[in-house]
Amino acid sequence: MDLMEKNMELIEVQKLEGHTDRVWNAAWNPVSPILASCSGDNTVRIWEQSSLSRSWSCKTVLEETHTRTVRSCSWSPSGKLLATASFDGTTAIWEDLGDEFECISTLEGHENEVKSVSWNASGSYLATCSRDKSVWIWEVLGGNEYDCASVLNGHTQDVKMVLWHPTMDVLFSCSYDNTIKVWWSEDDDGDYQCVQTLDESTNGHSSTVWAISFNAAGDKMVTCSDDLTLKIWRADISMMHSGEGYAPWTHVCTLSGYHDRTIFSTHWSSDDIIASGAGDDAIGLFVESKQHDSVNGPSFNLLLKKEKAHEMDINSVQWSPSKENMLLASASDDGMVKIWQLETIP
Repeated sequence: MDLMEKNMELIEVQKLEGHTDRVWNAAWNPVSPILASCSGDNTVRIWEQSSLSRSWSCKTVLEETHTRTVRSCSWSPSGKLLATASFDGTTAIWEDLGDEFECISTLEGHENEVKSVSWNASGSYLATCSRDKSVWIWEVLGGNEYDCASVLNGHTQDVKMVLWHPTMDVLFSCSYDNTIKVWWSEDDDGDYQCVQTLDESTNGHSSTVWAISFNAAGDKMVTCSDDLTLKIWRADISMMHSGEGYAPWTHVCTLSGYHDRTIFSTHWSSDDIIASGAGDDAIGLFVESKQHDSVNGPSFNLLLKKEKAHEMDINSVQWSPSKENMLLASASDDGMVKIWQLETIP
């Protein structure tokens, strides 16, 4: 469907109130209608949708484990485990026991604030990153044991986010050093090396890179930055799937002029809509243009911009994995999590 030809609107479905400080991150459970959010109030809130009323309410608050800001939260592919990364230098693993969540493991090793945590597609690895400039890969062992498999050094500044590729065990990190680094182990032996650095010399960002997201196929990536742009990248991942070695990422296009403050978050939906959340309190939605330029490759158009989506900076935008309705969660410095629905207006 060509969304550009329709009259689309982002409708606020519900405001989720409860955090007493800024909300840094929101994460949808991949299996159930559950949303996790984490905050500067040192807690994680688990929000659940009622099957009857369809409204969202706070099911439980995960507290008294982290002693400082919880910066990032990420569900395992099974939806049973939640990893939370904190400024206290630890990453906690929580298990959903049905009626409650239990902290089953605490990962320690970073020298200071942990900024982000991500599971790989099979749930066999976790990655974390920190202000200590390092990226750690943890192997998930049996019996709630997690073993540090690699410490990856290469960034020269605070690492803002880590994200595993959706179809391969390739890890991406972005940093205050303005770069995105790609980490890969060629031999399946877990010996991860930096195989590519995307920086200004490769048409990359000129300031802090805050976030990374992939399209469903995994052959395109979007990044966002303090330089007020979103950048689209692509790679021939079929080459990697067929064992022909590393396929490098190349810059496709830059989306600029849509936000006038730092773009803190971006997320690519399974329906191929890119969302952005920024310091201008606005949410942007972008779609690929149907008119392909054979010389320059794909281009992307603004579908809509929701001004004043929050009262303060937007730190996170996340599309729901559910195919049934186009739900977007946003988290902000205003202490709110909001759930939005993308609707066609007649």
